[in-house]
Amino acid sequence: MNMKAAILVEQKKPLVIADIEMPKELQYGQVLVRVVCSGICGSQIGEIDGVKGPDKFLPHLLGHEGGGIVIDTGPGVTKVKKDDHVVLHWRKGAGIESQAPKYKWGDKTVNAGWITTFNEYAVVSENRLTPVPNDLDLEVAALMGCAVTTGFGVVNNNAGLKIGESIAVFGAGGIGLNIVQGASLVSADPIIAVDIYDHKLELAKKFGATHLINSSNTDVKEEIFKIAGRQGVDVAVDNTGVVKVIEQAYEVTSSSGRTVLVGVPKSGDKINIYSLPLHFEKTLSGSHGGESDPTIDIPKYVNLYQKGKFDLKSMITHRFKLDDINEAIASMRRGEVIRCIIKMD
Repeated sequence: MNMKAAILVEQKKPLVIADIEMPKELQYGQVLVRVVCSGICGSQIGEIDGVKGPDKFLPHLLGHEGGGIVIDTGPGVTKVKKDDHVVLHWRKGAGIESQAPKYKWGDKTVNAGWITTFNEYAVVSENRLTPVPNDLDLEVAALMGCAVTTGFGVVNNNAGLKIGESIAVFGAGGIGLNIVQGASLVSADPIIAVDIYDHKLELAKKFGATHLINSSNTDVKEEIFKIAGRQGVDVAVDNTGVVKVIEQAYEVTSSSGRTVLVGVPKSGDKINIYSLPLHFEKTLSGSHGGESDPTIDIPKYVNLYQKGKFDLKSMITHRFKLDDINEAIASMRRGEVIRCIIKMD
C-alpha cells in the first residue's frame, strides 16, 4: 500500500512530497490510522531548521498533532479499535509503546517516530492515540494533540496558576492562545498577551487576554510593571524560544513567581539571568508538553469544548492541502498563521 507524505530530506530545505510504501503488516502495539487532518506546531519548524542540532534520522516523516480514523490494529492493541475517531498526540498516553515504523521510498528507508501526521496514513504507537466521540470535529481533535494539551498543561501543571494570579504570555500562537484561554478558565487576572503581530493579539483578546502588548513598538517590561505593579507577574510564560524574550519573561516575574519556558532556544544559545531569587521562592522551569497526560486530559477538554466552555475553531486561520504544506510552513514563518490545518483529502 502506498501513500502520499511530506518528507524531511535535508535540514533547512523544503519538505519533499512523494508517494512512499507502507509496512506490509502491523507489529505489536501498532495502529494504522487514516490521517484526516494535521496541525503544524512550531516544533516542526524547529526540526526543519535543526534548532537542536544535526538530524541523525534523515530522511524522516514529521507532524505530531492530528485527527484521524483507525483503519486496523496490530497484536496486543486494546485501547482503540477499527473505525474509532482518534487524536494523534506526541505525549505518551495509555497503551503499548510499539516499535517505530519504517517506510520505503524506492530503495531508501524513511524513518518515523511513534507518531507522524504529515502523511495520508500513519502507523502509530497505541499510546499516542486517544479515542474521541465520532461527532467531534477532527480539526478540533488535531488541536487536542498538542496546542490544547500543552497550553492547558502549562497553566495547570507547570505554572500551577491560581484564581486571581497574574500572568504574562510571550508569543500568542497556537500554544500561547491556549495558555491565555486556560488562564481565563481559572480566572487569572491580569492576563497579559505579548506578541509582535496585532492580529494575534486581537485573537488573544477574544480568548481572554485582559491586556495586549505589541513588543515591536512598546517597552514590554515597563508596560507589564504598569499593569501588574513593580513586583511583576506571578507567572510568565515564554513560547518563542528567543533568548532575549526568555530573559525578559524572567525579569518581569515576581520574586516569588514562576517563569515557564515552552519555546526552545537554538542549539548553543544561552540565557543570562540573575539567579539569586531562585535560591528563595522564584522558579524557572522548562515545559515538556505541559506535562499533560493525553489519556486523562483529552476527554476532559473535549467535554468542556462540547459544552462551549472555550473556543478552538477561531484559532484555525488557514487550511492547506498536503501538496501545499511548504506554502503553509512559509506562511507560519511570515507570522500570518495562528494555527493552520493540513487536509489530507
